[in-house]
Amino acid sequence: MIEKTPPKWAKPVLEFGPLLVFFAAYLWLKDRVFTIGGIDYDGFIVVTAGFIPIFLVSMALLWKLTGHLSRMQIVTAVLIVVFGGLSVWFNDPRFFKMKPTMIYLLFGGVLGIGLLRGQSWLQVVMEGVMPLTDQGWMILTRRLMLFFFGLAVLNEAIWRTQTEEIWVYFKTFGLTAAIFVFFMTQGSLFRDHGTDEDDKEA
Repeated sequence: MIEKTPPKWAKPVLEFGPLLVFFAAYLWLKDRVFTIGGIDYDGFIVVTAGFIPIFLVSMALLWKLTGHLSRMQIVTAVLIVVFGGLSVWFNDPRFFKMKPTMIYLLFGGVLGIGLLRGQSWLQVVMEGVMPLTDQGWMILTRRLMLFFFGLAVLNEAIWRTQTEEIWVYFKTFGLTAAIFVFFMTQGSLFRDHGTDEDDKEA
């Protein structure tokens, strides 16, 4: 399918909007208990149940507007449905809290398998976004693999040792900020190993 050019605001709104809705809804409903079918569900479970369809609708709209979804977005959607669904089904928030751990372990593991094969699978999916030399891609892939594993460990430490509200703040803002800071600190790598289109065409 040919990729379309959506309005500039559409992609960030559809990618981050559901997370902000989850955060706002949690703050609103966190202290409430809902009885559904004779079973008590706290606010976190109810918000999780609402987050799943909102996220899927946002991904469907993103696909409709752009004609494309990345593998990372598809995998994330699947894990949200699986772990969010388990939390709702078993009325146990731990499954949803483990979801970021599974995502980062999976992404880090996939990058690690590629590195063991002497390949940067990150380059395959992002080469058009960040033009780098082959060596630069290998360096960035190793760093991102370790970073993903670090986030998985950090998520486990936060949700197992801190309050639910702290974890929600961490999930909404901490993980996003960590990824932003990671790429901001790679400036020397992009400078030393960057390429431009003229170099490629030459």
